[in-house]
Amino acid sequence: MRLHYLKHVPFEGLGGIRPWAEAQGFDITATRFYANDPLPSLDPIDWLVVMGGPMNIYEDDQYPWLTDEKKYIRQAIEGQKIVLGICLGAQLIADALGQKVYANQNKEIGWFPVVKTERFSETTLSDVLPEGLEVLHWHGDTFDLPQGAIPIARSTACENQGFVWHERVVALQFHLETTPQGLKALVDNCGNELVDGPYIQKAEDLLREGKRFENINQIMQNLLDRLIQ
Repeated sequence: MRLHYLKHVPFEGLGGIRPWAEAQGFDITATRFYANDPLPSLDPIDWLVVMGGPMNIYEDDQYPWLTDEKKYIRQAIEGQKIVLGICLGAQLIADALGQKVYANQNKEIGWFPVVKTERFSETTLSDVLPEGLEVLHWHGDTFDLPQGAIPIARSTACENQGFVWHERVVALQFHLETTPQGLKALVDNCGNELVDGPYIQKAEDLLREGKRFENINQIMQNLLDRLIQ
């Protein structure tokens, strides 16, 4: 099987998804939009993973590749691929399914809990998320739920924290894939966003390790295990 991922900036990669995919025997390929890589044919691709990035999905003038990327994601969904989007990737999936993406009332950057929705229990993925879960957030935009989508979770700062569409398309506004090294790279490259705000933590609080990374990476692997079934 082949997993292809869409990478928007050098410092946001697969993180904890990569060791899982390697263990499953996936061929892993990438489109690096920042390096002007071309988009490959979707025919041999089984999984499409759309990563995060500091840009917004409506900034086509500044990032012209966004226009082709949106079409590509729509084609992957129409082609019955498994599609996983994280943060910006989740917003791009929402757009591909016909919904609005816009600025949230508050930026949410830090380790904050999310609460599963009641409707998430309708999906085959519901038991991979525990009832109480602290996850990593780094976003300023949000989205409306596409038609036919089942919401995954909400937080105090953001009502729509993700959705499942037809059991094979998953959009996560929050991060489960991030490793300590990946978060350090985010802070190094986007630390200017760590300003005073009700849902913005300081760099030292973001980077404090403990078992937080281990916990979210395990949940991501549980989610991927369920999707591959």
